[in-house]
This record gives sequence, structure tokens and C-alpha cells, in this order.
Amino acid sequence: MEDLLSKTEQAFAWVPQWLVGLGLVAGAIAVALFVYGIAAKIIKRALRMRWPAVTLFLQRVSGPARLAICLVAVALVLPLAPLNDVLREQLRHFFVVAVIALIGWITVRAVDMGAARYLQRFRLDTDENFLARKHVTQVRVFKRVIDTLIVIIAVSTALMTFESFKQYGVSLFASAGAAGLIVGLAARPLLSNLIAGVQIAITQPIRIEDAVIIENEWGWIEDIASTYVVVRLWDWRRMVVPLSYFIERPFQNWTRDSQSLIGAITLHVDYCTDVSRIRQRLEQAVRESKLWDGAVVNLQVIEASPRSIELRALVSARSAPQAWDLRCEIREKLLTSIREEMPEAFPRERAMISPRLADFGDTFEHGDKRSSPVAARAHS
Repeated sequence: MEDLLSKTEQAFAWVPQWLVGLGLVAGAIAVALFVYGIAAKIIKRALRMRWPAVTLFLQRVSGPARLAICLVAVALVLPLAPLNDVLREQLRHFFVVAVIALIGWITVRAVDMGAARYLQRFRLDTDENFLARKHVTQVRVFKRVIDTLIVIIAVSTALMTFESFKQYGVSLFASAGAAGLIVGLAARPLLSNLIAGVQIAITQPIRIEDAVIIENEWGWIEDIASTYVVVRLWDWRRMVVPLSYFIERPFQNWTRDSQSLIGAITLHVDYCTDVSRIRQRLEQAVRESKLWDGAVVNLQVIEASPRSIELRALVSARSAPQAWDLRCEIREKLLTSIREEMPEAFPRERAMISPRLADFGDTFEHGDKRSSPVAARAHS
């Protein structure tokens, strides 16, 4: 090996030493990546049918594995490279930073794989998915909080390997307090959202796929990130809300304890309406509907104004979208039934019209009571 290196040095004596060293490092990295690619293909072909989990694991850790094998190759070649002390120290420092990044990367992938493995037993595409939404919410929030902390720790550790950043950090923490106060104020939104994420994961005021009303908008919780929540609105828009919002401000959660909801339908009808017939038609309509869950159906007179009475029908469904569709369906059927079978039930205006006194001339002035309208009606 030493003879080979000496002959190589004699053949490339005209090349600068630092360039030879960098060439050796680059060549070692290229050889390591080539070897990894061949080994990965062989392992995948050999274990694809018998051990699919191993193949999936290799796919998930392909990035950290490439970085690890490159670092091993650089560590083996670096002592043999003809480099000066300055360049060797810089490469050693780069090696340390790369190792820190590798450890952080592997830790993040391990957390992701553990979370994915745990969530395989839960399904969100079922009607009764309360337990699944609970666990998915907790795991996703905790995973993203842990990922954020791992990244922060890894970046901080890597920066502390630089002497300039280390001195800056020491001077910052040893200052009078003004700089620390500024940094604390700047980091307050991030820290408050991280703490809110932990609170949401523990107390769970919201879960994945919960139906909520927020800022007068109705939608579903689509994603809970480390600092924000994505709400999928009913018209496919997306509303992005900070995590701290759900801790500090009120909102409506329609599926907090169960998926089932009660929908209300209001109708204004005339005083002469046969309410019992409308109640019978309501019960018949919900029995014919596939959206009704068979739990609640009711019709009540809840208000009476001078011109009409107000009816409220209550029907239940298995979920918020089905409750909305059921309300629309029942409302349409009741209006059709009233129009075709009970047209007298539609609200109408009533007025009592009497003639003007001037139309009777001097009748009232002469005191002829029998000729007055009231007397005439009484006489008749």
C-alpha cells in the first residue's frame, strides 16, 4: 500500500498536495456510494419477497445510510491524504458536523418509523373512528414536537463546534440581559405554539378529522403541525391557524365525543296548518332516507308570530356531512308535501278592511243609529 502511494505521489508530483487530498476524499465518497448502491440492490432483490419489512426499512434509512458510509470512507482515507494541518483540521471539523447531522437524521427517521409502525393498527376511513383519531392526533403532534426539538438540538450542537459561534453564545448568555430578553420575545410565538401542541396532544380539544367551526367557517381538522393547524373547509379551501388559537380562543367542535349530530330544520307555516300531518310526513321522510341513523326525529312548534307559526324539526345523522345532507333532503321533502297536499299551510297575510267614514255622508252627524254600519249589521 505504501509503495502504491509512493508511486502515485511520484506520478502526480506536479499536482498540489491539497488537490490530491481532496481528490482522495472525493474518490472515497464516490466508491462508497457505488458500493452502497450495489449492496442495496442485492439486498432488495434477495429479501423483497421473504422480508418486505426489511426492504421498507432500507428505503426509509437510505439517506442516513449513504451519509454514514461516506463518513466511514472519509475516515479511512483522511489519514492517508497528503494534506497540511489547516486543511486536515477543516476536514476533521466537517467530519464532526456531519456526524452530528447523521445522528440527528437517524433519530428523526427512527421517530418517524416508530410513529408509523404504531399507527398501522388504527384506521380513519371508518364511521366509528373516535379511538383512531385520538391516537393519530397524539402521535402526530408528539412526533412533530420531538422532530423540532431534535433539529434544534442538532443545529445548536453543530454550531457550538464553531469557535466564533461558541464565543457569541457565551457572550450572549453573559450579557446584561437585554439581548436575552430580545431573543426570548422573538422565540415566544414558537415556544407558545410548541407548548400548545403538547397541551393539545394531552387534552385533545381537537383531533384529526374533527368537524369544527372556527372564525365562522366550517371544516375538518386536516393536519396538526408543530406550530399550526390546517383546517380543510367545506369548499376545499384551507385555513391555517396557529396552535395557540385552540388553547386561547373559543371554537366549536362538532365531533368532540362522537360523530353523530342532530340537525335542525325550521319552517314557517300558517295558523290553520295541521301540524300532526306534517309530523307524520316528517317521520315518513326520515324512515325513507339512508342518511338517518334512527336515533332522533321530532317536530315542535317553537314560536308564534302575528302572521305565522314556526316549526322546528330535529333529525340525527352519523356525521356532520350526513347531517347537512339530511337536513337539505328533509326540508325539500316537507316543502314538496306542503305544496302538493297542504297548500293552505303556506303563510298568508290577513287584513280587516272597513270603509271610510266620509263614504257615509252625514249619517252619523244626524244620529241615525239604524243607518250606521254597525247598526245595519246588528239589524240584519
